[in-house]
Amino acid sequence: MRLVFLGLSLSSSWGNGHATTYRALLRALDRRGHEVLFLERDQPWYAAHRDLPKPDFCDLRLYGRVADLDRYAGSIASADAVIVGSYVPEGVAVIDRLSSPVRLFAFYDIDTPITMAGLAEGGTAYLSPAQVPLFDLYLSFTGGPRLRTLERKYGARRARPLYCAVDVELHRPTPSPRRWDLGYIGTYSEDRQPILERLLIEPARQLPERRFAVAGPLYPDGIRWPANVDRIEHLGPADHPGFYCSLGWTLNVTRADMRLAGYSPSVRLFEASACACPILSDPWPGLNTFFLPGRDILVAPDTDDVLAALAMDPASRLAIGAAGRARTLARHTADIRAQELECFLAEARHRDMRRSVAMVAGADA
Repeated sequence: MRLVFLGLSLSSSWGNGHATTYRALLRALDRRGHEVLFLERDQPWYAAHRDLPKPDFCDLRLYGRVADLDRYAGSIASADAVIVGSYVPEGVAVIDRLSSPVRLFAFYDIDTPITMAGLAEGGTAYLSPAQVPLFDLYLSFTGGPRLRTLERKYGARRARPLYCAVDVELHRPTPSPRRWDLGYIGTYSEDRQPILERLLIEPARQLPERRFAVAGPLYPDGIRWPANVDRIEHLGPADHPGFYCSLGWTLNVTRADMRLAGYSPSVRLFEASACACPILSDPWPGLNTFFLPGRDILVAPDTDDVLAALAMDPASRLAIGAAGRARTLARHTADIRAQELECFLAEARHRDMRRSVAMVAGADA
């Protein structure tokens, strides 16, 4: 297929999780023989931190304003599907500009709980309630009950889960010396910080002989980090596997809106598990549909749960990492997500064709 994506960013992973998702999915689509054009708004903060300016798995083009999309009108009109992502700058205007000539129109919501909260208040900067029914397919990072709400309340024609995934060619176990007992990757978020305090910073205070690490930008200067917590301002995607392979455990902390919605796995879960790094996660609804707690992953509601995990014998810890990797390879790779996307697009095409045939037959009668 010829596919056109419009997303927040592909060229820069700085301060956003969208780039990692798009890179894994588009690499898999390329491996499966599809041609992809990715259109990205040229933003100064991403321009200063571009870690993938020229991908070899798709055609990346930058545009300066919504009107510049007219340069790609031919590619958009001839594409088998056009997929617009959440948080696209001036997304409402972008969707309005694209909706008419598109064969199959899809929305890829990487921020479903945030989007739905915005829709309940009248809309977001990247999607309005009136635009939801325009899409033939609504792809969502969040599964579970939210999908039915999108269809019943907001008129989505068909809402389907397309979760994040991992590129297993980039994320695999490698022999690395142990540098830290527990580490975390994540951009600063005010709602995540209390959990990070409870599940990493407090354990670090209680275990001064152990080593900890927090990687990610935008943390305020006022945070009091214990001396045994190493801060890494930014860790590019290429450095994630080496980081995970140097950890005894990694911590997953879920955004409050994602935790409330449930069924919203972070790509960090799949990246770490693909590297066979054992995971400690805060609890959230639906976690057990992705990993089996106690075998593939450990759930850590509080500080004592983290301390118990850090005291676990090495064989048990490594067994959890191995089980998590097996689960991810079986269910959460980018190639599996690419196949799921193909199926969802085929389903939308087939149902719309049947509807068109039925309408024509009714008119002839």
